[in-house]
Amino acid sequence: MPFVRISLPKKLSLETKNNISESIHQSLIQEFNIPAADYFHVIEELEAHQIKYPESYLEISHSDEIIYVQITAGQGRTLEQKKRLYHQIATRIASTTSILINNVIIILLENNGLENWSFGNGEIQEQKHLKK
Repeated sequence: MPFVRISLPKKLSLETKNNISESIHQSLIQEFNIPAADYFHVIEELEAHQIKYPESYLEISHSDEIIYVQITAGQGRTLEQKKRLYHQIATRIASTTSILINNVIIILLENNGLENWSFGNGEIQEQKHLKK
């Protein structure tokens, strides 16, 4: 049940934006074992002046095609699953778009408990319907 917010430059093509979203979704399916229908993404298009970044951080260079991927998900994944997820997301994006792997910034926020999610009707859905 991840929720994904993708912040990126407005100048990128619709095809690139869709490929980024699909790359993230397929990586979540593969590495976090989410159902294919669990696809909740917001793509936030920003003007160049709204995206701040260093030219280099931790010896990794960045450019004006930097993208930020924020994933909110339930707790319970191992460190190895997280490492594989980050690698899959960055590799898939770099292989399906012009975005370089060093320009993919990923932030994972974990929350605890199904009571922190509502997928409609103003209700907390029953646990039997949801996976982390």
